[in-house]
Amino acid sequence: MRTGVAIFAHGSAVESANEAVREVVRQFQALSGFELVEPSFLELGQPPLAGAVGILVERGAEHVVVVPYFLTLGKHLKRDLPRIVQEIAGIHPGVKFTITPPLDGHPALARILLDRANEVIS
Repeated sequence: MRTGVAIFAHGSAVESANEAVREVVRQFQALSGFELVEPSFLELGQPPLAGAVGILVERGAEHVVVVPYFLTLGKHLKRDLPRIVQEIAGIHPGVKFTITPPLDGHPALARILLDRANEVIS
């Protein structure tokens, strides 16, 4: 089963913020070894999740893992994301969908905060 990964971010009216997400997705793809990786956005950025999934399925994905690029489990991840994935699953029958937890709780977050603090202290 070929797996595709859609990194799902909120999106911003500031295009440089959306481009920063796309750059993280490029880095993720280089590190991960996954062949099928696409950025996606809830709003204000392109492509939306449905568009990214369409690209992944077109390229052969049979399982799509949606990785939220959100810090915490707020209303967008509790309410909006499951609804959006359910709608997309109706468009792509036979494709398995999995949503990972958000970044909150990952042990690397504390190290990242420490790195940022040390950058200005040093």
